[in-house]
Formats: sequence, C-alpha cells, structure tokens
Amino acid sequence: MTGSAPTPGGQFEISDEGVLVRDSSTPVLILSVDGQYVWSLTPERDGHPVDGGTMVPWPTVLTRFLDGTATITIADYEGEVLFEDKVVLGSGEGNISIVDGSGNPLSVDKVGHLTRSFEATDESIREEILDGTQRVLADLRDVVGVEAYLNYGALLGAIREGRMLGHDSDTDVCYLSKHTVPAEIISESYAIERTMRERGWSVLRMSGGDIKVLHQVSDGRKVHIDIFVAFYVPDKDGEPVFYQLGNRSGRLRREAIVPVSTINLHGYDFPAPAEPEEMLAFIYGPKWRTPDPSFKYADPPAGVRRLDGWLRGFRTDMGFWTEFHNTHGKELESKQSAFGAWVQRQLPEDAKVVDIGSGAIGRDGRFFARKGHQVHSVDFSRAAVAAVRRRAERHKLPLVSEQLILGELRSTLALGARLARDPHHLYARDLIGCLDGAARSQLWTLAKMALRPSGGKLYLEFAVTGENLPEPQPEGLVRRVDPALVQAEIEAAGGVVEHLGINEGQDMLGNPLPGVARLRASWPSPKKLTQHAAEGN
Repeated sequence: MTGSAPTPGGQFEISDEGVLVRDSSTPVLILSVDGQYVWSLTPERDGHPVDGGTMVPWPTVLTRFLDGTATITIADYEGEVLFEDKVVLGSGEGNISIVDGSGNPLSVDKVGHLTRSFEATDESIREEILDGTQRVLADLRDVVGVEAYLNYGALLGAIREGRMLGHDSDTDVCYLSKHTVPAEIISESYAIERTMRERGWSVLRMSGGDIKVLHQVSDGRKVHIDIFVAFYVPDKDGEPVFYQLGNRSGRLRREAIVPVSTINLHGYDFPAPAEPEEMLAFIYGPKWRTPDPSFKYADPPAGVRRLDGWLRGFRTDMGFWTEFHNTHGKELESKQSAFGAWVQRQLPEDAKVVDIGSGAIGRDGRFFARKGHQVHSVDFSRAAVAAVRRRAERHKLPLVSEQLILGELRSTLALGARLARDPHHLYARDLIGCLDGAARSQLWTLAKMALRPSGGKLYLEFAVTGENLPEPQPEGLVRRVDPALVQAEIEAAGGVVEHLGINEGQDMLGNPLPGVARLRASWPSPKKLTQHAAEGN
C-alpha cells in the first residue's frame, strides 16, 4: 500500500494504516467491504492510542488485498451502521476484492486466519458440514470408543443462538481421554488417527493431541473438523486440573462433561457436554451469552506452557510464517543465492541434498535439483511446503517437499532415522536465526543422525551478531546469532566445524546484509573425532 489520504467519517477514519476509532462506545465493531463481512475488532484490545483516538491496524493477512477502492461499512453487532463510505487504499487502482482463488469471500477468523465463514456458506453446504461432523462424532464414539462431544463455536451457536455462528468457519469436537499421562494421551491420539484413516477420512495431524479431519464438500473446499483431546492431570496437591486443546486449562467438573447430553443444531443431533453452559463458561468466560464475534481466547500461560511441552513442542511462530509466505511470497527472490552456488561447487555430482527451511520459493533447493541433485525440501510452514511442491511438480524437478518441525523431537527423529539410511548433505540458509536454543539442539541431533553414517556435510548461512549491524528481514522472525555460540553447540554435539567465514550477504527479502556467516561442518565417528582432537585440529 502506498499511503493514500485517509477517509474521514466522524467516529472513524480509514487509512492504509488501519481503522482510527475516535470515540466509540461500542466495544465490538463489524467491518464489511462492499457488503461482505471481513473482520470483527475490539478497539480497546486490538488497537493502540494515537493522537485523536485509537488506531487498530489492519490484520497482516488482509494487507495484500487492500489496494484499490471499496465501500467500507462499520456496524455494531446488532447491525446498526456507524460508518459507511467509499475509500481509496494503496494505489487506488481497481476494486478491493477479498476472495480466494475461486472467488469465494474470505474473512478473518478468531485466531487471525483468512477463512470462508458460515455466513458466506450456502445452506446445502452447511448441511454437508453438519453431516460430516455428525459422522466424525459417530466414528469416534462407536468405532474408536472415546467420549466425544461437540464443542467450541458449534456448541456456542447451538446453545446461545440455536444456529451456527455466522462468523465461525469450522466445527470442533473433543473427546475426554481416560489417561492422565501425556505419553499415553499421545499414543491414544495416534491410534485414533489410524482408525479414522481406516474409516476413509483424510486426516492431518496438528500436535500430539490434535488432528484435523479434512472434509471435502461439494463447493470444492475442504472444511476442517478439529478433533481435540481433553484430559485431567493432578496438580501438586493431587487436585485434578482439566486440559483441553486448543490451549484451555483450569478447573472444570468431570460431571460437567460426562455422561454426554444431546443437542440439536439445524436439525442434526449431536453429543454435547453433560452441562453445556458450564463448558461454555469455562471456554469463553462468564459473559459467553453476550455475542462477540471479535472474541479472542485469554488462556492461562502456565497451562499453555504445559500443553506445549506435553503435546505440541514449540511452534509459536508457525502462524506468522504462514502469513509471511502468503503475504510476501511473490516478493522473494527466485534465483539461486550466492551461498547456494558456493555450496553446489563443493557437492559431488551424485550428492543428495536436504534443503532445511526452504521457504515458499525453495530457490536453492530448486537450483540443486536443476543441477541434477535429488533434493528433499523441508520447512516449518505447511503453506511453504505446499508452494515448493507445486513449483517442483510444475517444472518436473527431482524434488520432494514435506514438513519438519525442529521444535518437536518426534518430527526431528523421524526424519533423522530416514536420512541415516539414505545419505544426504544438509543445507540451511537463513534458518539458524529463526530457531531458539531448543530447536537448534534438535538440528544438531538431526545432523548427527544424518551425517555421521555417510560422512556428509552440513552447510549453514546465517546473520551474525555485531555492533551497528541492521536486523535481517522479516524482523521479529529472523535474528542475528553469535557464530561462536553456533560453533560451540556443534562441537558439543560431536560435530567438527571445517569452515567458518564472515561475508556480505542478503536477507530473505533480498536486502543487502553485512555480517553473514558461511559454515561447513561434519560429524565424524567418535573414533575419528578423538583422532581429530589428538591432532590438535
């Protein structure tokens, strides 16, 4: 966006920066673009004070659409229009259209993702979604044998309004596990996944206790039906604490959940918690009966940390990376990097390469593939994995792409075990600055498993710490790292740094970047490592 003149409008002012709320007594605002619901906002929570009022920035997922002209409407939850005017954003050329590739309207959901809401869904499609949800619950209860029930937005809509929430975009079900040990809870979840696949469902695993059923409906989209685990774990005093993905934790009576009750939603019967109102108060707070389409969860940090450690590993930045790839993917350089060319000159002709942290472009992985190397591309972001896979298929390159979450030990060990039997060199540009200490430790574990049996190499490029050095972009997602720390960690993990040099480079967006390290390491056998140390190298 280029910064067009703001559009005045009494209580509100619309600009490229966002929505300026001058004086609104309405806590929840509904924003529409040319009559299409797009976003719900709470100025006090989502904005920050500026001269003349509160500025609520546009959600990052919307910014790529906000270039052109459109009529923007702001209303309260009851539908009373508080502002309506034709606005010009960005270059002002053309019309603003917030739709997917098939022309379907999109809106921002409660966790900040762009989705198709039920409000923009035909009744026949809604019935397909409800039918699919009903069949998922039946399989969980009758085939798997767990206490499953409808929950979250679908339960709230059924109890409070007698219908699906217009601003919701998926359905969620939960099951109450009998287990109290995280390892047993994870094992049960994987058994459920296997059974659901055997029943013919397309399933995507999200964590150790959360899977998504991808339910294909007749308008072409795949609707997500989340299956969350719920369980009790005693606290230090032996009192049961209730945990429910995603991220809920606290005190809730078991009798509020089981035995399940039955509710009706648009003519479909669903199992529900024994006391639905008590469950809704636990999830949404005491004001759950008051409609708030801009609601955001406020989960206890201690509970979130425990769920992360027990079931998820640490994937805090995953949503931000997905937004970055979706928003800035077209801005990224597609030609191979200078570092990629430097590494390629060192690779044997028949070498296989794993491109770790490939991003949505996979520029160097595709370069290696064009040079005749078999390439295994991995990334944290599913959006990036899918984009690289599409590019490789389009150009018929010898490249496969899949997800790797270095914050999750299971994900790291699974790939490491495969690479131990299928020798590859490891390549990672701009990855180190995206990882915390735990994830870097997992990377060294992966390198040890993959490289020690074959004698392969690890090639890294990353921005280093130093005085008066600019931060690499995207800011907040990539950081500078002390090269001495990286070398010490590699050596502590049994590796040997064969080359470490500091050069000029570029960040992900192609900006010139001083202070960039190039590193090559290997993981010799313990015997060779001892010899290496004895020789004083």
